[in-house]
Amino acid sequence: MEASRIAVAGASGLIGAALVRSLTADGHEVVRLVRRTPRTKDEVEWDPERQYVDAAGLNGCDAVVNLAGAGVGDHRWTDAYKRKIRDSRVLGTAALAEAAASLSPLPRVFVNGSAIGFYGATGERAVDESAPPGDGFLPSLCVEWEEAAAPAEEAGVRTVFARTGLVVSAEGGAWGRLFPLFKAGLGGRLGDGRQYWSYIALHDHVAALRHLLDTESLSGPFNLTAPQPLTNREITAAMGRVLHRPTLFAVPAPALRLVLGEMAGDVLGSQRVLPTRLLESGFSFAFPGIEDAIRAAARG
Repeated sequence: MEASRIAVAGASGLIGAALVRSLTADGHEVVRLVRRTPRTKDEVEWDPERQYVDAAGLNGCDAVVNLAGAGVGDHRWTDAYKRKIRDSRVLGTAALAEAAASLSPLPRVFVNGSAIGFYGATGERAVDESAPPGDGFLPSLCVEWEEAAAPAEEAGVRTVFARTGLVVSAEGGAWGRLFPLFKAGLGGRLGDGRQYWSYIALHDHVAALRHLLDTESLSGPFNLTAPQPLTNREITAAMGRVLHRPTLFAVPAPALRLVLGEMAGDVLGSQRVLPTRLLESGFSFAFPGIEDAIRAAARG
């Protein structure tokens, strides 16, 4: 992509910050959406819950990327926090999609965050983008989240849904919490460890987002996961090998349910998700294997 003006919501998050670094390093102008009065010329104010976007600040943007949303694993899933998770994604997406649809000229592409939570628990069954949504809070959330982008799609903006897996990074996210435990020799499997984890290295996730931004023929859902999902037991062993630490500890399923409540169902649930459309589009993973992904994350 030639040097472009690109708006990014969620620019302070793990993936958003890495994407902004990648874009600016290649000479793109990045406009960051912020939930306060802008302090610099590259910031635009918005408020996802109030569905407010200063659309004038997005004029001239070739692309809009929405990675914003309250952290799914940041708090116990009370009714109030589940509402916050939903509103931060669904209302924010609707506001950004409407703002994008109002621009003249229109942006070329709207890349909206989503998650492999769309599929629910799949057990040992492998699924790709052709699979229907599952049942439960996260699948219903993902359906609403993606549907909220309709204003951009209906206006003729190429719209892409990046269904993210577990991002392997020591900098943040769920994996960022695992690294200190494993480095301290306290890592271990969760539950029986048979549940599949569909992971992706942070480097590959950003590269995939850039691929989706740049490739004019791509629209609709794409699973951002490595080609070969592994079980929690296999990933635990790989963490131990790479970090040279024992992995003797295990967290029993009842203890996880006691600590995490409803969210434990997603920690213990199995999701075997394949990036079929991403691979078919010609994308190449730099770190397809778990050990390489962990080493890349450990190096920072």
